[in-house]
Amino acid sequence: MGPRSRVRVAKCQMLVTSLFVLLLGLLVATMAALTYFGAHFAVFSRVSPEGSPYPALHRWAFFAGISLAGLLALGAVLSAAATVREAGGLMAGGFLCFALVFCALVQGAFWRLRHPTQVEDALLDTYDLVYDRAVTSPSSARRQELEAIHDTLLCCGKSSPSGLLGSAEADLCRGPEAATQDCLQGVRRFLRTHGHIASTLTGVGLATMVYAMLLSSFLWFAIRSGRSLDRRGTYALRPRARGRQPQEPGFFRRSAGSPALHHLDDLWGSGRPSGDPRLLQDN
Repeated sequence: MGPRSRVRVAKCQMLVTSLFVLLLGLLVATMAALTYFGAHFAVFSRVSPEGSPYPALHRWAFFAGISLAGLLALGAVLSAAATVREAGGLMAGGFLCFALVFCALVQGAFWRLRHPTQVEDALLDTYDLVYDRAVTSPSSARRQELEAIHDTLLCCGKSSPSGLLGSAEADLCRGPEAATQDCLQGVRRFLRTHGHIASTLTGVGLATMVYAMLLSSFLWFAIRSGRSLDRRGTYALRPRARGRQPQEPGFFRRSAGSPALHHLDDLWGSGRPSGDPRLLQDN
């Protein structure tokens, strides 16, 4: 495969990759919105007691996801426009967006490996605090907060290590609610599903960013080396021949061959005095 075919194939791949990156950014934005506004996470954010680390972690996850989605969309648009217009500056901007997203995904994956249970611990601690307040406090507002979690997760209470519950704890789950799942297990279950989706998006994003950076760097060097598409859609290479002198602009080439300049040259040649150049200065 010649250089023309390779660059043409790379351009087609860049357009397809840009479309895929745009869809990936849409998925990341949807994931961030569901994480922030979804019922499972939002109910914990509403009932979290003061001083709990979960609300700050919840907001950080949302803003990080929206920022990643914006960078993905910007990189896709810049790389697609650079491929169509053959603009090296736009291609460099797309490469920078892909590189930033790659670094952010690597940092997120590294954080998840070092703190695999931080989100789960924050949610479980929040539930324990809400549960303890509902059991020990006679206020109906505390019980309503706990009931909101139960209705969202379709669970009720938590199992005791000894298997024995007090009267106040037993009153929380009566009738059909007693047959539902343990809320601690329910929290772990939906977090496990959410974590699998996030890990899949992270892995796909890392692989896509590596491929997009390779394509954008290759096309940037191709644009810088003088390759371009002509109007007929064929790929034309315009290198300067080895040892060939650069040509003058078209205006000077046309002017040099005009009849008026030839006539002036004839007049100058016929009337030009000969002899010592100092005599010419004296005249």
